[in-house]
Amino acid sequence: MLSIDIRRKLFPDRGGRAHLALSGLRLGAQKGEFVCVVGPSGCGKSTLLNLVGGLDHEVEGAVSFAGARADDIGFMFQEPRLMPWLSVLDNVLLVAPDGAAARPRAIELLRAMDLGEVLNAHPGRLSGGMQRRVALARAFVNEPALLLMDEPFVSLDAPTATRLRERLVALWQRCRSTVLFVTHDLREALFLADRVCFLSPAPGRVVLDLPVILPRPRDPLDPGLATLQADLMIRHPDLLAGLANGIVDGREEGGDG
Repeated sequence: MLSIDIRRKLFPDRGGRAHLALSGLRLGAQKGEFVCVVGPSGCGKSTLLNLVGGLDHEVEGAVSFAGARADDIGFMFQEPRLMPWLSVLDNVLLVAPDGAAARPRAIELLRAMDLGEVLNAHPGRLSGGMQRRVALARAFVNEPALLLMDEPFVSLDAPTATRLRERLVALWQRCRSTVLFVTHDLREALFLADRVCFLSPAPGRVVLDLPVILPRPRDPLDPGLATLQADLMIRHPDLLAGLANGIVDGREEGGDG
């Protein structure tokens, strides 16, 4: 289980004044749960991922993930972050502690991503969508217990992003990683997540923790997704700005939790 209890996360600035990025943020995820984090720009979403992933330790509070080691955590960022001098296959193997043992798994993942013909190509030969597929294969090559994803499909055209979301869900259901996925796209969050946690403006905290009860597999064109999104915006018209109506401790008053 992932448990996050951040009392305060401060960043000093050049003028000697501190920026309070996160405050009173509590969030958890069960083993194998897919949780999306949505919030306005500057609310601390990426900061949250850095704290959970151990890239930043300067915080008042605690983050724990039962049984996790450093190689149990996978990352996928807004940019693919591929090494241009390495082949596609070697980029995937870069994060594997034992490259020789992971090689068959890496090849299998890349072929599943329709990249079997470019295993030995360098990233500069690939389109943006293909580079994201390489990054997605790399994120799963170790079958991480915890996968952190920071807007990994931003700026892609809609059909490519849809295909990558579908492949992400297929890989997640196979590996059952716990996923913490940051996005600005509410429709994307509702398609992917078991739960969506909405953050306030900085200092970020959870203003609404929403279970997504739509059955799987989900169709991105399912009218149920559009209905859920529309209903949510009617009840909370300023939700994407980080404001939620009738919320106490992140839950809707009068709701069933």
